[in-house]
Amino acid sequence: MTDSLPNSDSQPSRRDFLAAAGAAAVTLASAPLIEAPFVHADDKSGSKPPIVGVDGHQYSCQHGWGQLPDHIKWQETHGVTVDAAGLVYITHRAPKGIDTVAVFEPSGKFVRSWGKEYSGTGHGIDIRKEGKEEFLYLAWTKPQSKITKMTLKGEIVWEMQQPIASGKYTDASQFNPTNIAFMPDGGFSVADGYGANYIHQYDRDAKYIRTFGGPGTEAGQFKTPHGIWLDNRPGREPALVVADRANARLQYFSLDGKPLADKMINGMVSFPAHFDTRGTELLVPDLHARVTILDKDNKLITHLGYDADWTKQALQGFQMRLHPERWEAGRFVHPHDACFDKSGNIFVVEWVMAGRVSFLRHVG
Repeated sequence: MTDSLPNSDSQPSRRDFLAAAGAAAVTLASAPLIEAPFVHADDKSGSKPPIVGVDGHQYSCQHGWGQLPDHIKWQETHGVTVDAAGLVYITHRAPKGIDTVAVFEPSGKFVRSWGKEYSGTGHGIDIRKEGKEEFLYLAWTKPQSKITKMTLKGEIVWEMQQPIASGKYTDASQFNPTNIAFMPDGGFSVADGYGANYIHQYDRDAKYIRTFGGPGTEAGQFKTPHGIWLDNRPGREPALVVADRANARLQYFSLDGKPLADKMINGMVSFPAHFDTRGTELLVPDLHARVTILDKDNKLITHLGYDADWTKQALQGFQMRLHPERWEAGRFVHPHDACFDKSGNIFVVEWVMAGRVSFLRHVG
């Protein structure tokens, strides 16, 4: 299932999604409770944001970040990225007639928006600097079913649908991309996370190179390759990491798409959605109510916002996402994307019906 309403026709099915959620809830119940001691509830007035995290990775958690203008009302918030100037770009599953991409200053002040033509399909968004200019790369889900390169003001550079040359598609409806990763040589890789479960690679001129993956549970196969990222942290051999969401794992691949089975990560993630990196750290928003930070060796630093009992509540029939009155400060419902800013703060956007953007200010 995509992160959409229950009547979605996308894959995997809602039944698969809920089954995975139920299994994960059982697993999480026995997981180490890293976060709870650091959710501070001593401010009786409720005016202070809670602190989440562990020593060295503590954050003041402000939910509902950003001053939305009257012409935008959040729906499911899906993607977030930050440019070199600190401007924050957010995509959401906007209803008809509402802009899909909104831009904010670091303070949360609204700057601009665009994308009414993409209503209902806003998903992955990341920024790449090419020469002296930055560009947005966006993944639009059904019915758009395409990827787009844009300027930071929303002007289209190019758009592409399914790669016919791959031999994996007979029509555009089978392609349902979720995120894009940037390759060291100027090319890029596209995760068809809600479609055929393949990764497609292109060169710097957006010409098709190769395809790898496909549906399954073996190493190198996927069940919803939702997020994809170039992991080139210091001290590591550059490789692609894929959030193999419904398989509850992170898979690593060489830059030409060969699986690196010895680097696969199981158990530390539950329903991983996407990535960001800063220094030696890997950030993994997880749709199962937490945001994970891993160290340079992919050892766990912390699950931000994690609490076993809260996770059970959030995953119970996926109803919590419809009820903001039940949300708790310092807890996440369904983190769908997250990214660092240049100061090490974190923005989190969640797959909840009314949308939610949280700002995690690094405090220690």
